[in-house]
Amino acid sequence: MPGKFRTAILALATATGLACGLPAYAAPILDTSCGSTPAITYTNEAAAYRAHLLSAEQAAIAQHVASLEAQHQQKVKELGYEPGTTDPRAIASQMMLNWYGWGAEEFSCYDKIITQESRWQVSADNPHSTAYGIPQALPGKRMAAYGADWRTNPATQLAWGLNYVKTRYGTPCQAWSYKRAHGWY
Repeated sequence: MPGKFRTAILALATATGLACGLPAYAAPILDTSCGSTPAITYTNEAAAYRAHLLSAEQAAIAQHVASLEAQHQQKVKELGYEPGTTDPRAIASQMMLNWYGWGAEEFSCYDKIITQESRWQVSADNPHSTAYGIPQALPGKRMAAYGADWRTNPATQLAWGLNYVKTRYGTPCQAWSYKRAHGWY
């Protein structure tokens, strides 16, 4: 019965000339003798409104993505490395570049030092001294100034170790040069 009622309303609207003002969803059923301009205008207005909504939605998404990217970059700046990175070599390489501007050549020198000192092992413990961790801090507890997790976190150890190299030698290659001459750094 509702379908018949709708058809009757549409027929009456068409007969009286009011059909042209009906919404676009009614247009396929209507007699087009009243002309198509109002329906076209309505459809164009609806399309323009949908385009406006889509544009506003895309702008909001772009703004949100930009905000997330800014937060991510701030986190990388704070940490010195990409969050989620777990490989100590990758963490060191990123910290060196982000904090000190040291590239591949300096990383190569640092890699040689650390490979000899600890083989990049977070829990490396020197049985002949109190040196500990990736950078073989002597004593190991010196790294506590960089975080309470100094015994287990490679990033904490590397932050301390890179600062040590910067402060004492200037660059990893200068530290490597010293280590080759003296056997320690």
